[in-house]
This record gives sequence, C-alpha cells and structure tokens, in this order.
Amino acid sequence: MITLADVQAARTRITPHIRLTPIMKLSEAREPLPISADIIAKLELHQVTGSFKARGAMSRFTTMSQSEVARGIVAASGGNHGMAVARTCFLGGQQARIYVPSGVSPEKVISMEGWGAKVTIVGDEFAAADAAARNDASKTGATYFHPFADPMTVAGQGTIGLELIEQISEFDTILIAIGGGGLVVGLGTVIRALKPSVRIIGVEPEGSPTLKACLDSGRLVSLDTLSSKVPTMSCRQTDQQIFETAQEVLDDIILVRDDDMLDASRWLWREFGIAADLAGAASTAALRSGQGAFKGSQRICLLVCGAGLEGTGR
Repeated sequence: MITLADVQAARTRITPHIRLTPIMKLSEAREPLPISADIIAKLELHQVTGSFKARGAMSRFTTMSQSEVARGIVAASGGNHGMAVARTCFLGGQQARIYVPSGVSPEKVISMEGWGAKVTIVGDEFAAADAAARNDASKTGATYFHPFADPMTVAGQGTIGLELIEQISEFDTILIAIGGGGLVVGLGTVIRALKPSVRIIGVEPEGSPTLKACLDSGRLVSLDTLSSKVPTMSCRQTDQQIFETAQEVLDDIILVRDDDMLDASRWLWREFGIAADLAGAASTAALRSGQGAFKGSQRICLLVCGAGLEGTGR
C-alpha cells in the first residue's frame, strides 16, 4: 500500500504543520502494570487536535492541487479524523464537511465546529457516515478524505514510526490500537523496514475485531455485528489493501473489552495525568491484562493515540 519512501516524503510535507510528540516511561506507579518489561509511551494525544489523525489529514491535503482544494473536502469519522480534517481545512482556507455516527463524543463535535467544519450526524455507525460522505463527494465534486483507506493518509500516520525510532533507540515490542487499520499499517510499514525484529501487536475491541476477523479467515470479511461503544475503533469492514499489508506487518492482535479500555484510561489519568480517550488507552488495556503475548519482552513501546475526558471523570 505504501513504502518507507512514501512515509519519509510525507514527513517532509507535514513537519511544518504538526508537533513532535513526547515519550514517557510509565514507571513509579502506585498500581504498576503486571509486566516486568520497561514500558515507554509515545504520547500522540499531545498532537494537534489531540490525536495522530492530524498527520494523515495533513499528508493527504499537501498532495492536493489548488483546484482540488477549491472543490471542497468531506470526511466521515468517529471523531478524531474529523477534528484533524476540520483543522487541516481551516488552515487551507476551506470549510470541511464532516459526517459522524450518533455515538461521536459531543466534545469532539464542538472541536470540529470550532475549526469551522459543518458536522452532520448520520446513523449509528461509521458505515452510514461513510456512505453519506461518499454521496456528498459524488454529487459536489469534493475530495473525500477517507480515515484509513487512502495511501497518503496512511503514509502520514506512519511518520510516528520515524519519530519513535529516533526517540527510542531500542525496543522489542510495540502495541498499536486498531480502528480501520490505517495507523497500524502506516506504523507497521516503517517498523518492518527499519526494525524488522520488533514484534508488532495490534489491539482491537472485542466488540469490533475488524482486522482479527480478516486475518483469522485469510480474506477480507465484514463483521455481522458491532457491539463496541468506542466509535473511533468501531469499523464493520476494513480496506482490501489495509488487510493485505496488515498480513505482512502484524505479529498478533489482542482483543480488549470496552470496560478494560475505560479502566486503563482512568489508570493513565490517576497515575500519570494522561487524559486518553478509550482508543488512546487501548494499548495500555492490553498490557494491564497481563497476557502471555508479552513474555520475553524487555522494552515495550505503546502508543497513546488520542486524547479524551472519559478517564478523568469529567
């Protein structure tokens, strides 16, 4: 789907418009993780708009011509991608049109509108919002910024991997939350190219095992039901290219419950003052489960990929 060169080119394009996010060792906790390895968190929740999605949206935008931009930009999102597209369009002098499902965080809608976007709630899951955004683009000639099934968006997400390798010289395992799969594929492409021995473990909700279902079946499948209440991680079907690349880069997928992600979000806030949304806490939830997947790991990197108030009690 993408190459290391695509990610390096994306980094050159987007660096003036994003932040270099910090890392933190998750140590000295009152309630330590049940893992003997060193745990290093990449705090992508401190990215502009509060998530890694700012990278992908800006990467896609910086490949467009002025005439394409002038025809408009639409997106479908569970929340974080919408905020990123809204902010990107604001910087480009355009009003984004964002379609979201009913479970979207009200705070994230406020953020999108704060960046000047027009937000429309459609249906109860991403598929309905996706259909509405595609219909808008078809009728108006606008460009659809897909949250994961777009190579330049995926290349933007992959820039996290370039930063991470510069910030942490050695690590043997990385945990990455999965919604549609663009993040794990972008990051995975970089890690496989530059640190091929690192184990790449994805984390999905039990109620939305999108990529795991595909990998278990050996083909692209659509989930019959979605029971996760985490809109940024709930996706009935991924993209064929995402699936094929995931087969190449993923070593394992761990499933976590929504309640586990909420507990992990509260733990991150209580122990470190990290205000992660449930998707942002997914990798921490996997670690807190103490599963055997981490046996033998000495230094684990996890991505805190999104900000939110769920764990703060606000």
